[in-house]
Amino acid sequence: MPPHVTVTDELEILGAHGGAKPPAGSGGGGGDDSRSSGSSGAFPQRIYVTGITIAMGAIFMFFMALVSAFIVRKGLGGDWFPFTMPRILWLDTAILLASSGTLIHARRLFKRGDRQGFRHWWAVTTLLGLLFLIGQLVAWRQMVAAGFYLASNASNSFFYVLTAAHGLHLLGGIAALLFVGWGRLRKMTLATGTEIVSYYWHFLDGLWVFLFLLLLLGR
Repeated sequence: MPPHVTVTDELEILGAHGGAKPPAGSGGGGGDDSRSSGSSGAFPQRIYVTGITIAMGAIFMFFMALVSAFIVRKGLGGDWFPFTMPRILWLDTAILLASSGTLIHARRLFKRGDRQGFRHWWAVTTLLGLLFLIGQLVAWRQMVAAGFYLASNASNSFFYVLTAAHGLHLLGGIAALLFVGWGRLRKMTLATGTEIVSYYWHFLDGLWVFLFLLLLLGR
């Protein structure tokens, strides 16, 4: 066999091996790096919106079951006695409506890039939520002072159950405000956090107005 044939064969073999294994530093290992860097920020944020939508639907169905029980129980007989609504609930309603306004303003400042203003009005919203819960406790004390106890009448029982259920869900909303405003978010972005909390808060606001009118007109 001629020598040049042997050299050619050897070059082809070396070329084949060189193509199968790129030299170090040429980016052959970059596939794993690019995949990991791409997946770090690729968590779908819309999954949180879907989650809060499902949660609000479940909460709505829960309260509609309570409202249905309220209406049915009231129409059963003559042992349903009205009670006097505590006046502080009017102030409480105004506080909660105001908190929706401050939350809208906080999100508007966030979208403008004013983080300091956002934190301020986000904190105001949280404070108003706490004031609402304090007002609920005062209303319960006024009910007890007037002789309207939990077990004294069915109408009283529904007042305590409906307001307590709403208060517990609002307490969860306050916890969400604190977490999004000052907690350490991981996969969720701050923009997504403010969005889903605002959905939940406005939902609870509208739910309270409905429950307040129900208790006021249907007691």
